[in-house]
Amino acid sequence: MTTTASTTAASAAAPAADARGLGLAHYAARGVLENVLARHGATFPQQIALRAAITSDAPQTPDDLVARVQESLKADPAGIRSVLDELQAKELLVADGEHLRPTDAGRALIATVAAETAPISARIWGGIPAEDLAAAGRVLALVTERADAELAALTA
Repeated sequence: MTTTASTTAASAAAPAADARGLGLAHYAARGVLENVLARHGATFPQQIALRAAITSDAPQTPDDLVARVQESLKADPAGIRSVLDELQAKELLVADGEHLRPTDAGRALIATVAAETAPISARIWGGIPAEDLAAAGRVLALVTERADAELAALTA
């Protein structure tokens, strides 16, 4: 296994993972994405909603999309509906009967953002050993599962 000096030094000095560290990593990565999205006049919630529409296996109603976005963002349904309205106003989503579908412009936006963020992501994630990524993935999945359960208990 080879690592760079900065990766080795960072892992040797790094504290154990905790909620603060997770939050800092999330907001650092989100900041990168939001910078790219802003260049295209889009917001993070819009990107999440548009991606949900694009990656769906079946046509989505507005309620379907609200549920999918709420699962990701844990946001207020009314706020998510506003995001869907914004996407329709920008002609990135269009009503097709009872469903909302992404337009060619919506698909192009997501493809452009993905292309612009890919080299940045490669720099951020590059050089991290596969076993570290696997361990982090397991921890993040468990934290997500537990936090979702706690949120469900709080909102029941």
